[in-house]
Amino acid sequence: MPRFKHYDYNQTKMLPIAFDRQILPGSFEYTLDYLVEHELDLSIFDHRYGNDDGGRPAYDPRILLKVVILAYSKGITSSRKIEALCRDNILFMALSVDSQPHFTTIAEFISSSHEEISALFQQVLLVCGDCGLIGKGMFAIDGCKLPSNASKEWSGTHADLNKKRKKIDRAVRRMIDTHKACDQRDLDDTFTEREQQQIKTLRKASRKIKHFLDSCDDKHGVNGQPIKSNITDNDSAKMRTSHGVIQGYNGVAAVDDKHQIVLAAQAYGQAQEHGLLEPMIEQTHAALSHIGHSKRSIQKTKITADSGYHNNTALHYLDDNRLDAYIADKGFRARDPRFKDYSRHKPGDRLRSNKKFTPDDFRYDLKKKSCCCPAGKAMWLESARVKIDHHYFMRFRAYEKDCPICPLREQCLRNANQKSPRVVNINLGISREHKASLIEKMKHKIDSPKGRHHYSKRLGIVEPVFGNINTTIGIRRFSLRGKDKVNGQWQLMTMIHNILKIHRYGWEWA
Repeated sequence: MPRFKHYDYNQTKMLPIAFDRQILPGSFEYTLDYLVEHELDLSIFDHRYGNDDGGRPAYDPRILLKVVILAYSKGITSSRKIEALCRDNILFMALSVDSQPHFTTIAEFISSSHEEISALFQQVLLVCGDCGLIGKGMFAIDGCKLPSNASKEWSGTHADLNKKRKKIDRAVRRMIDTHKACDQRDLDDTFTEREQQQIKTLRKASRKIKHFLDSCDDKHGVNGQPIKSNITDNDSAKMRTSHGVIQGYNGVAAVDDKHQIVLAAQAYGQAQEHGLLEPMIEQTHAALSHIGHSKRSIQKTKITADSGYHNNTALHYLDDNRLDAYIADKGFRARDPRFKDYSRHKPGDRLRSNKKFTPDDFRYDLKKKSCCCPAGKAMWLESARVKIDHHYFMRFRAYEKDCPICPLREQCLRNANQKSPRVVNINLGISREHKASLIEKMKHKIDSPKGRHHYSKRLGIVEPVFGNINTTIGIRRFSLRGKDKVNGQWQLMTMIHNILKIHRYGWEWA
């Protein structure tokens, strides 16, 4: 018969714990403790406390900041979990000196400290500059779309939301009419109670939509057209990502190339990145000036961004401020000979039956000004030179008698029921004024060997930051609502990324 060691839960073991000895040199906790105690000025929190003459003593912001940063560095953003860690985890007990703040205190500290976090972000940048972690050769700008504490089911324009409210009201009226028409004695009590609860829920949703429509105006996009609002968090936006459509914010960051230090961070409630280049550059310039870089050295710094930031307004801003930027456009890859065969690796769309004819499928002679369609029918010259946007075209149109009986009609015309004949525009080239435009200059600049060399660094500069925050640290969503609070949380995330860089590369003893 086997024998086992005896165990008995009815016993006590006293474990002496010295909190200062739990924070070991070389650990991230030691770096964090030293940074908060000796490098950061936390007097910026003093204005929030007015208990000098009376009232209960408050938790020291140093304690709260330490436990919040340590928790976020481990991917934990829940205030309840942070409270539990301060009770159960020896490292959190040591950093908080066993003070055990309540989760409501932690949540209020995080959600209301967006202004102080912005100031602390700049102070951490000063420490990064003193440690020599920030170069001035190049910085890259890009965004990371993260879901927020809002439901995309409550999104829509005012017209959509009003239509949804009327649909809910109709459903309530139908349920009430059903109750009136039926004999209540034949209904099960539980069934009646369930429907009454459902009516109560629908009415609450209808009142919620009505209150939002009465108190908030319709949001408008850059083109002036109404865009979708959100009842839960109207500052957020619906965004299309590689993981599907989310309701959230676009966390934009400007990252230095030397050690991937985040120089500027801002959260925007918009999916499109048009118009975000200028404010991010201004914030980056202010950050570099704050750590001692002159305006002249800033103008010598190279700037890279992807095609989402490419537009005429941004290029004029770069040209007016004489900034050395490399901004890709939508056709950048198509012009790169290294990617000439990239399209054949894309999966085909099995739902699309036949590919429509393009101008390349038409046989034309520009000298003779003649053109034939894929079916072999001659087309007549409508215009020898027509300007569309910045390009000149030669336009041909099919004869009206040919298209209705053509066997290739469905593959040629945009719509099967289209009555007008096919029109094809043959590109003659770019207009002279557009060749001298800033868009064309940027294309020539980024297509040059030097431009491709500088732009190729963008991916290795900014993407590791998002990978570190989302995967290594494990923060994949915003937990707050409202642009100011979410922006503070995004700056807190990027500040923790910078503190980790200080721990790994800044201080030798760390």
